Amino acid sequence: MSSVLKVFCGALLAALLAVPPAASASVTSGSTVDAAAAPVRVMPLGDSITQGGSIGGYRLDLGTKLRAAGRSIDFVGSLTDGPASMPDRNHEGHPGWTIAQIDANVANWLRTYTPHTILLHIGTNDMYGSDPAGAPRRLSALVDKITAQAPSAEVFVATIIPIRFADGTVRNYNAAIVPMLRAKAAAGKKVHVVDMYPAVQISDLPDGIHPNAAGYSKMATVWFNALKAVPGSTAVHQLAA
Repeated sequence: MSSVLKVFCGALLAALLAVPPAASASVTSGSTVDAAAAPVRVMPLGDSITQGGSIGGYRLDLGTKLRAAGRSIDFVGSLTDGPASMPDRNHEGHPGWTIAQIDANVANWLRTYTPHTILLHIGTNDMYGSDPAGAPRRLSALVDKITAQAPSAEVFVATIIPIRFADGTVRNYNAAIVPMLRAKAAAGKKVHVVDMYPAVQISDLPDGIHPNAAGYSKMATVWFNALKAVPGSTAVHQLAA
């Protein structure tokens, strides 16, 4: 081989070796993308039971369960609470708020944070307000507002957990909202009933209203199981090959 040809072949080999491995394969239709899936935006929505105090409420254990299951989620909202070690502390849990107060603000939150999945536990403060009997009607209006503004969102609505001094009122509320929510789902809205009430016992409520860590862990399990039952409500990590 001539010296000129040897030089040419050597230069060609060096050029081929310099090409990064990723550049040697093109992405075609139906191929696996190595990038991780974008996390699903999940909005925990409600009152102080959603806020969860300094321990992060059900959000702490729910986030842990979802990550352990390989789910890619991002809690979203205008508030940030929970221990500093908690990886994802955002939410829309407003202490003391009623259904009407959530209703008055939810449109702005939906526009700002565009959640794909919403976890709604609301009505506790209505139970000892001036019109507990009207709470199911107010919840219906709130859910209609959410589904009208975000029709593609998966809306999980929980029965509320017990209240030590108003258990009968809570039971009446829960009994009224379940068929109402199921009717919305039957009409084609992405509404899912989550039966939270049986999961938390009065003994899990130190002040008769708010759960302790064990009670919040029980709530997290119920939310987790509800999310697992609805494909697309959370995402699965696409791991790099």
